[in-house]
Amino acid sequence: MSTTFRKTAMTVAMAVAGLTAASAAFAQAQEIKLGYAGPLTGGQAQYGKDMQNGIVLAIDDMNATKPKIGGKEVKFVLISEDDQADPKTGSVVAQKLVDAGIQGMLGHFNSGTSIPASMVYNRAGIPQIAMATAPEYTRQGFKTTFRMMTSDTQQGSVIGAFVVKKLGAKNIAIVDDRTAYGQGLADEFEKAAKAAGGKIVRREFTNDKAVDFKAVLTNIKRSNPDVIFYGGAETQSAPMAKQVKELGLKAPIVSGEMSKTDNFLKLAGSAADGTVVSLAGLPLEQMPGGAAYEKKYEKRFGSKVQTYSPYAYDGATAMMTAMVKAGSADPARYLPVLAATNMQGVTTKTLAYDARGDLKDGGITVYKVEGGKWTVLETVGGK
Repeated sequence: MSTTFRKTAMTVAMAVAGLTAASAAFAQAQEIKLGYAGPLTGGQAQYGKDMQNGIVLAIDDMNATKPKIGGKEVKFVLISEDDQADPKTGSVVAQKLVDAGIQGMLGHFNSGTSIPASMVYNRAGIPQIAMATAPEYTRQGFKTTFRMMTSDTQQGSVIGAFVVKKLGAKNIAIVDDRTAYGQGLADEFEKAAKAAGGKIVRREFTNDKAVDFKAVLTNIKRSNPDVIFYGGAETQSAPMAKQVKELGLKAPIVSGEMSKTDNFLKLAGSAADGTVVSLAGLPLEQMPGGAAYEKKYEKRFGSKVQTYSPYAYDGATAMMTAMVKAGSADPARYLPVLAATNMQGVTTKTLAYDARGDLKDGGITVYKVEGGKWTVLETVGGK
C-alpha cells in the first residue's frame, strides 16, 4: 500500500469517525415536544401570537443552557396549533397534540377553549399551563391544570370594588360576550361591585363576533348608569366605546385585560379616553424581570412586548424547569415537581401554585386611558 493511499484512507476514516461522533452527539439531544394552541387566525390572532412568542422565547433560552434530563442532553421543541378561539376546534387540536406525543401543554389562550381541552389533556395525564382566567378552569378536580395569570375571581374582586370605592360609581350596567372568559369575569365583577355597595341597574349580553351595540346601549341608557362594565375582548369593547359616545352616554367603559391593548386605543380612537381596565399582574416596568425581558423580546421579534407574552414565558419556563428537576419528561414523574414550583419569574419574584393550580400571588393592576395612553391607577398584590 502506498504512502499516499494510506494517508487518503486515514483521512477518510477520520472524516467518517468525525461524522459518526457528530451524529451520536446530535442523537443524544433528545427532542421533548411541548404543545401550544391559541387563536393564530381571526379577530383574536394578536393575543395568540403574543402568547406564542413568549413560549418560543422561553424555549430558546432554555435550549441555550444545553439542558440535560437523566444525564442526556435534550432539546425542547414546540408544536403549535390554531384553535381559532373556538371551543370545538380547541378540543380537536387538543387531541391532535396528544396524538403527536407532546409531553406538556402550554395553552390554550381563551378560557372557552382551555376548559373543554383540559379534559383531553387530563385523560392523557398531560400537565397543562393555560392563559385561561375563568375560575372553572382549575375547579374541575384535575391535577393537571395550572394557570399563567391570576383568575377572574381575583381580578373581578379588585375591579368591582375599585369601581364603587375609587370611581364612586353607584349605578352600574354590565354587558358580557357570553364566552367563558367574558361572562365569568362579569359575574365576578358583579359580585364584588354589589359587595362594595354598588347597584346593578342593567345586565345585557352580546357575542364575541358582534360590532353593533346600539340596541343594547339604548336599553342601558334608560338606566342612566355611572359606568358600563364589559366582559370580553377589544374587538367588541373598542366599537362599544365609540358607540357609547355616539349615543351621548356619559358612563365610561370598564373592562378586563383583553381590552388593555394598543389596538383598543387605535380602534376606539378619541372615544378610548376615560376607559378603565384591570389587568392580571404588574405593569412590565414593575415586573422583577421586566426590563431584561423587554430587551430580549424586542431583539428576538423586532416588536414591542404585548400583554401576555411575559406570563407565557414564565409558564413555559416553569414546565421545562420541572422536567429538568424531576430528571424526566414523563408527565407522571414531573407533574408533582411542577405542582411544587417555587421560582422567580419575569412577572413575579415568587411563582408558585396552590392546590388547584392557581397562582398564589399574581397581583392586579388597574389602568385608565388618559390622552390616548394607558396610565396606571392602582396595583394590588403581586411581588
